[in-house]
Amino acid sequence: MTEDLSVSFEFFPPTSEAAEARLWNTVEKLAPLRPAFASVTYGAGGTTRERTLKIVKTLKRDGRMEPAAHLTCVGAEKAEIDAIARDWLDEGITRLVALRGDPPKGSGHYTPHPGGYENAAALVAGLREIGDFDISVAAYPEAHPDSPSEAADIANLKAKIDNGAARAITQYFFDADLFLRFRDKVVAAGIDVPIVPGIMPITNFGKLVNFSKACGATVPNWLHERFEGLDEDPETRELVAASTAADLCHQLMLEGVNDFHFYTLNVPSLTYATCHLLGIRPDVSEAA
Repeated sequence: MTEDLSVSFEFFPPTSEAAEARLWNTVEKLAPLRPAFASVTYGAGGTTRERTLKIVKTLKRDGRMEPAAHLTCVGAEKAEIDAIARDWLDEGITRLVALRGDPPKGSGHYTPHPGGYENAAALVAGLREIGDFDISVAAYPEAHPDSPSEAADIANLKAKIDNGAARAITQYFFDADLFLRFRDKVVAAGIDVPIVPGIMPITNFGKLVNFSKACGATVPNWLHERFEGLDEDPETRELVAASTAADLCHQLMLEGVNDFHFYTLNVPSLTYATCHLLGIRPDVSEAA
């Protein structure tokens, strides 16, 4: 079963020299697991765009991981986004993650940039006109907070797929049944591309709870109980976190899921440990 598994990782751009060192340490630690690709995010409103460009190009040139560059609609005209996409092509980078993007903090609800792409579906269509990109998009098992309904959210996902996306990567979740019910609804809507579960190994439970409130992800009561009392015990917390993430993956594997996307938060140990528990190990013969 392990041979059929495929993993991918997500990193975020560093904001300091120390953070950059942590990022490359994360890459070095996880590269031997041979991910299908590694995506690199933008900050809210595209605030880390230049750092994203640098990291993606470096990953492509050194060959350790196949990069997937994030592109968002926020704060840019079509011509600017198109120019970035063409630059990717010139660098041999053909994997992209196309997202609407979140508005900058304090700016309220998302509004399309004048002259920009209206949403992720329009962005996917525009990118397909530029080149033969392998495009991933986002999916939301609990619906995006801005969606008026679950049906509208799935219809938006279908528009992204119909416009040329190759797969959808979900928002993180902690209940396997939540993902499986969503997968059934997506299939019923006529969506036939892979729906890849996004897995978030928990590095800081308090921060996770606060972030989940903002993005609409449910943190179940049993998870609160599991992490209770571990705020000042990082070693035990890390063991519990890796076990929890692996348990979720194992439940999904029993339902035919073979692809997983890990939100690493630039912390390699938890993702590495989770992959180890799934049977994903470095190739010893290659290392020798």
